[in-house]
Amino acid sequence: MSFMFHPYPYDDPNAFNRLSCDGLPLGGIACGNTTIAPTILKGKNSNKPTVIAVDGYPTAPFSTISHLIEQQCSLEGFTVKTVSMDSVLLPGSKIDNTVRERCLPEDTVKDPVLLYGALFDGTYEDLFDPEKLRKLQEEIKSFRSSGKGILLIYGAGSLCKSLRGLCDESVFADVTPMKTMLNLKCGAYKNVGSSSALPFKQMARRCYYLDFELAQHVRGEMFEEGLTWYIIANDPNSLTLLSFPSVGVIFDRATEYPLRCKPVYLEGVWGGYYVQRLRSLPREMKNCAWVFDFIPMEVSIVFDLAGLQLEFPFYTFVQQQAEKLMGKESVEKFGKYFPVRFNYDDTWHSNGNMSIQCHPGEEYVRQENNELGRQDESYYIVEAAQGAKTYLGFCDDCDPDEFIEAVKRSEKDGTPVDYEKYVYAVKSVPGTQVMIPAGTIHASGRNQLILEIGSLTVGSYTYKMYDYLRSDLDGKPRPIHTYHGERVLAKERKGKWVEENLVQHGYIVEKNEEWEELVVGEHDLLYFSLRNLRFINKARQNTNGKFHVLTLVDGEQVMIRSLSDPSRYFIQNYLDIIIVPADFGEYEIINQKKGTTITIHKTVLKE
Repeated sequence: MSFMFHPYPYDDPNAFNRLSCDGLPLGGIACGNTTIAPTILKGKNSNKPTVIAVDGYPTAPFSTISHLIEQQCSLEGFTVKTVSMDSVLLPGSKIDNTVRERCLPEDTVKDPVLLYGALFDGTYEDLFDPEKLRKLQEEIKSFRSSGKGILLIYGAGSLCKSLRGLCDESVFADVTPMKTMLNLKCGAYKNVGSSSALPFKQMARRCYYLDFELAQHVRGEMFEEGLTWYIIANDPNSLTLLSFPSVGVIFDRATEYPLRCKPVYLEGVWGGYYVQRLRSLPREMKNCAWVFDFIPMEVSIVFDLAGLQLEFPFYTFVQQQAEKLMGKESVEKFGKYFPVRFNYDDTWHSNGNMSIQCHPGEEYVRQENNELGRQDESYYIVEAAQGAKTYLGFCDDCDPDEFIEAVKRSEKDGTPVDYEKYVYAVKSVPGTQVMIPAGTIHASGRNQLILEIGSLTVGSYTYKMYDYLRSDLDGKPRPIHTYHGERVLAKERKGKWVEENLVQHGYIVEKNEEWEELVVGEHDLLYFSLRNLRFINKARQNTNGKFHVLTLVDGEQVMIRSLSDPSRYFIQNYLDIIIVPADFGEYEIINQKKGTTITIHKTVLKE
């Protein structure tokens, strides 16, 4: 499940990408609510029929967009009729039952707090009354043959396969994941087809497994088939409209540059203070536990066009630019999903460890959650203070079944568990890479900053086995999932094996007078390779049709610059995570603070 239930409402002002505007159709961009409807209606004939469908991501301001178009039609003398897709839905109770049966089981033995589910395997049509949908289709056809003015269809599912071919113009209103979750928290949304507004956590669960999934599929299909208009709808009071060709040209230009996403910051019961100080986060934050620097499904990307900043969900960018961004081989294997995720776990000067936990493999995720991918992880220790350690695997002399019984008993009656009797610990030394294949019990200890790199699980399935009997920030006990954890634990992974197989210190794959490249982490179960580039002045690289992800883990600042066109560059600061697109080709990384030593953590897909 996604961690992003509680993103901190902070927009990082430093995470944007400056693009050259040469040749870009900036005239195809309309900024501000008063410009949206006049642009959409421009060139329309009031005596001829036009059918417009406005779909979008959950929490998109459909009513606002509809009202703007209605107002403009009145000003210009157009007749207008609006149809909300809510009018086509099945009864809420019937949809609730369908959702419960197909994707949101209520089994409190397996899932005590009802956190998990399975991705909905249907389409919007499964939520619509077939007769009402047929009548709407007939109404559209009749309007197109004998009506005049505007017929506006709006709401979730207005661009479903049954309707999109009947519409003259298609509009998709998009919202970034962080803004979506903040909208959910402030009461700006009710689940599609829900009979009533659900409590926040139930609403977020249903969104993840149903609402988000349906919207992403429609958006991806329309990006392939071709939209008419795209609306950046992160702020309902400041909408931006782009013609669909403009979106494509801007995205094309972006893949010519190294890119940084806009991070999301989250507080947590074990959160620390390293990143909070480094990036001058709001002092009002309790701490900063997670930094979603580059979790592809959770972050956004901001493009600066001569001072005009446009913010898109990163996954929208991936859906439109998959091959140029990730490379042909990646798309063939993983589809239009970026296959690796990156975040920081910050326990620096915190009051405790992360939970003792484990993650599932591919078969389990498919069986239980109907999702793509397994959940492998790795930790790169960036900084470590006094007493820092990383928990990994079981102790050689312990009985893992005894541990399982102890944590299951603790889950029921609150009995403390001597976890260090069971869970092996590695001393945390900056620069150490540990690998965490699915099923490995693990935790980041207190007083360190970890760069966490994981495989493609669309969400994040963390089965907490033991959490020190802590309450969460809301005062409620943190959820424990020993049922799932017991079924995926690799009990055989113990201390000696861990040291020999999961704790890696690097071997050189390339070395010359200017730089060296070392593999610091690889494992047969993991499909990515983790490396260090070390140099004083500069290093040269070549994507060769595969993306690189670069993190500056030691040093102050570097420039990542194309060799074929030096105007295409990004200035990377300490701990920024940068994507170098697969099509970027040869490039160099240049130290901007002469005399210092640079270490770049590099992630690539294995051959």
